[in-house]
Amino acid sequence: MAAKQCDDSPRDMSAEDRRDGLLVRSRKFNPKEVFTWRLAKTLLMGQGLAGLICGTAVSSQYLASNFHVNTPMLQSLLNYVLLCVTYTSMLLCRKGDGNILQILRTRWWKYLLLGLVDVEANYTVVKAYQYTTLTSIQLLDCFVVPVLMVLSWWALKTRYRLIHYVAVCICLLGVGAMVGADLLAGRDQGSTSNILLGDGLVLLSASLYAVSNVCQEYTVKNLSRVEFLGMVGLFGTVISTVQMVILERDEMATIQWSWQVGLLFSAYALCMYGLYSCMPIVMKMSSATSTNLSLLTADLFSLFCGVFLFQYNFSGLYLVSLVVILIGFVTFNAVPTPVNSTDPAIASSSSSSSICEEGSYENAVAAQSDIIKQEVAVSITASTGGATS
Repeated sequence: MAAKQCDDSPRDMSAEDRRDGLLVRSRKFNPKEVFTWRLAKTLLMGQGLAGLICGTAVSSQYLASNFHVNTPMLQSLLNYVLLCVTYTSMLLCRKGDGNILQILRTRWWKYLLLGLVDVEANYTVVKAYQYTTLTSIQLLDCFVVPVLMVLSWWALKTRYRLIHYVAVCICLLGVGAMVGADLLAGRDQGSTSNILLGDGLVLLSASLYAVSNVCQEYTVKNLSRVEFLGMVGLFGTVISTVQMVILERDEMATIQWSWQVGLLFSAYALCMYGLYSCMPIVMKMSSATSTNLSLLTADLFSLFCGVFLFQYNFSGLYLVSLVVILIGFVTFNAVPTPVNSTDPAIASSSSSSSICEEGSYENAVAAQSDIIKQEVAVSITASTGGATS
């Protein structure tokens, strides 16, 4: 009987310790440490990206519904040309290892594959609208988030905690509320000619977007934003031109150009250009997964615009969906995602100083401090040795 009591006491003590630890953590909780200016800035910038996506959706819908223009490759080409003119030109002006010739000499094939992935991700999701419904696209497009988490865990060594999985589930519940509001409002639009093919294209697009975003996060955090955008603009322009000539010659010949059509093309290209230019900044502040969670509100912004522009029926569930997604986003970013530092590649990458876009070293101060410490240690050793002798 005494032995049983002795066996139970450690178990009771451990339970009490856990309860005490939970109480201590709850008492030490400081909202100012969670709701920081960095989190607010990340949230606002993420919603700005969602607004840009809304701009591309509205301009594309006007082109398709009012002017019967359906040329996704031509629209994407304009964006890649703007990226090429801006950022590839900046790479041409660089000297040393950051020069475009050096980049092409060492890793041209990587950026070729990345440009192909990015172009096809944009094309397949637009193509899916011809075969499946809007509801299916909204639901299956969320597949990008779990794929991103798996790729980040494998490639970037990101380690998620339980709170991050809960936050993702909250965001997906918000998307479910949005889809439910669409069904209640009778907005299950789109074709049903080949639902299986359309759903497959959406899943393919989500997977390609995930690959592109993980590569983007790695590049902007270890190399530079200008290099990523310059190379994607260069290879995206080449690939989009070839694909447009092959697939959209007939559609381009039937376009009846006017100032309204030109204005809508310009609006789409500028929104996409702003999205591509600003997304690496948000990813560097947070992560690819966090950025895509914030982009889940883009469909809601498009719906709010559609209420005024296309006479959509409004539902209160849209506001509920927006609030739920924002709660999930804040919850995800409230706790940092640790990186597995035992991986030698990640450890060496984090310890070495990376070159900034301006050409200076980010960790120059830390490196100088290490040098000073080493010099002090050497001088102390030398003086100790002299005193001993």
